[in-house]
Amino acid sequence: MQPLNTEWNDILRDFGILPPKDEPKDEIEEMVLHLQKEAEVKPYEKMSLEELKEAEDEFDEEDMKAVKMYRQQRFKEWKSLQRRQKYGELIEISGEQYVKEVTKAEKDVWVVIHLYRSSIPTCLLVNQYLSLLAKKCPETKFVKAIVNSCIQNYHDRHLPTIFVYKNGEIKGRFIGTTECGGTNFKIEELEWKLAELGALNTDLEENPKKDIVDMMTSSIRNISIHEDMSTASSKSDETTYYLNRNI
Repeated sequence: MQPLNTEWNDILRDFGILPPKDEPKDEIEEMVLHLQKEAEVKPYEKMSLEELKEAEDEFDEEDMKAVKMYRQQRFKEWKSLQRRQKYGELIEISGEQYVKEVTKAEKDVWVVIHLYRSSIPTCLLVNQYLSLLAKKCPETKFVKAIVNSCIQNYHDRHLPTIFVYKNGEIKGRFIGTTECGGTNFKIEELEWKLAELGALNTDLEENPKKDIVDMMTSSIRNISIHEDMSTASSKSDETTYYLNRNI
């Protein structure tokens, strides 16, 4: 408990027996000092890489250590941004470029390639969707190639054909109209398929065909139950028949 600020206590403080009493602080002054401290930002914390380089002579040794750290951090952020924004469009390649652009693409980059024929409407639709997805997901490499330049005598029933690569390995494939989503599939369905493989990030929260999938699953389940019941009924009838014969 703090001693009372009596006259006797003041005398004891004069002799150093009691510690000096706390002086009441000016709340407004404290608030101003606090705001000033919060607003105090080192100049290098707001500088770009070029500005940091130009201002090196103005910093002391302690600042230079922090500047070096910030420069490394900014460089990593810049490299990350450059890589994420490296693509952003659907690129046309030839069969001769396949190895370089697809199987030997940059490390850890997802590559989506579409083999197509312009005479097939679904192929044109896929190209349109991939072009839009390339803009939405610039960190993924999207390419297309006329199928004859890559594979000779490739049958039309296998088109459109989409291969998904990463580090030279095929991570997924969609061959033919049905696997790509059907004749009237939506871009969200293709986006979801590619996102499930990990080839791109999506803001879709669920499979656009979830209701259809649920309905098909329910139908299959009902058919299975019906078949099981029919089998059980048939076995029951057969058992009854043999029992009646033995009676």
